[in-house]
Amino acid sequence: MAIGSTILNFSIQLADIDRGVYEDFTLRVARHPSETEAFMVTRVLAYCLEFQDGIDFGGGVSTTDEPTVWVKDLTGKVTAWIEVGAPDAARMHFGSKLADYAAVYTHRDPAKVLRAWEGKTIYNADALIVRSFDPKVIDSLAGALDRRNTMSVSRTEGTLYVELNGASFETEVGSHSAA
Repeated sequence: MAIGSTILNFSIQLADIDRGVYEDFTLRVARHPSETEAFMVTRVLAYCLEFQDGIDFGGGVSTTDEPTVWVKDLTGKVTAWIEVGAPDAARMHFGSKLADYAAVYTHRDPAKVLRAWEGKTIYNADALIVRSFDPKVIDSLAGALDRRNTMSVSRTEGTLYVELNGASFETEVGSHSAA
């Protein structure tokens, strides 16, 4: 954890019907001083929507060789490289070469993220997916955060339903190909 980080705790109930994943878990999330609340909310949602054995937060903004979220198998091999926001093409190229699966979750305009990659080399770009959320919903979720949070996350047919500390939110999960 970085000095000056704000720690937020989440008690999460996940029902990802689209993937058949149902879990209850807790997260202790360190919010770096340079990280916006919207970025942190997107990071938590990415963790939830990619949830599987071996998932963990990487160094993200504080490191160049770790993603925001990653999945490792029992041998320590990186199997999924998940970024948040608007990572540059070189970072996605590195992650796509390292892991079998790579994705980006963004609360920004996905067209701008994809446009920034035009003409640049990204390994296995055909398989790289950019997932997006409505920025207004992400901002509303950020406004509902407390130090201790109770969160219910459900995804069905591409729609995300989130209940955070008693407030309900809904957004489409956009899916955009990087190729």
